[in-house]
Amino acid sequence: MDEKRTLRARMRSLRDEFAMTIGGVIEPPPALLARFRPGVTISSYIPLGSEADPTAIAWAAREAGCTIVLPHVSSRESAVRFFAWEPENPLIDGPLGLRQPDDGGPESDPDIVLTPLLAFDDALNRLGQGAGHYDRVFERLPDAWRIGIAWSVQRVEGVATDPWDVPLHGIVTEAGAYGELAE
Repeated sequence: MDEKRTLRARMRSLRDEFAMTIGGVIEPPPALLARFRPGVTISSYIPLGSEADPTAIAWAAREAGCTIVLPHVSSRESAVRFFAWEPENPLIDGPLGLRQPDDGGPESDPDIVLTPLLAFDDALNRLGQGAGHYDRVFERLPDAWRIGIAWSVQRVEGVATDPWDVPLHGIVTEAGAYGELAE
């Protein structure tokens, strides 16, 4: 656990510095665009602080006729639920600094999960914030396509994994794509 805690602190600092000085737009690669069509549900998220922003990917999915859902949590320990979201719908403040839809709209599990992360490696392992929210989503939705959204500086040589960690199918950064999304 200390190794993950140390890496989290280092990567938060590196991510903050990169996002402030360089940043960029994270565009959907062709392999991801090919999966966007009516009837597909995509989970996006509202970035916190210097998290990589999935907005361009979410808009491309929306233009292709996909349904966009956003995560909703009620506490650090609660399960993530996904609620349909349209740009005109207001977001509410949630725990952990999250901006999320209220829980009064339609709930729907995603076919593609866009997930933030702190670090990733070439084996497509991800290091998250440590609450296990996305780990539980991946366990609950084993057939969903798991796509990490990150800045290129978040790539590390190796991420320590635990038995419950599930690798991603792909990762998209401002500099390119990895895994099943690579060209």
